[in-house]
Amino acid sequence: MKLLVRNLARTTTEHELRVLFSAHGSVGECTLVLDQETGLSKGFAFVEMPNDDEAKAAIASLNQSDVASSKIRVKKAD
Repeated sequence: MKLLVRNLARTTTEHELRVLFSAHGSVGECTLVLDQETGLSKGFAFVEMPNDDEAKAAIASLNQSDVASSKIRVKKAD
């Protein structure tokens, strides 16, 4: 299941996201969206979790949680 993670602190890295989501299961791909001009984070990312049950557990646990002083939002990507 592909997840959309929004409202990330601009300092959050792909590695930190992978570690955060790995606590709930296997992570296939983790892509932090960067601004093409500055190379800085745009504050959102996509996380691919191959197991739907693990992905649902990650959503339930991480949505509206505080990460690096930001309340992140996690949902299934359309």
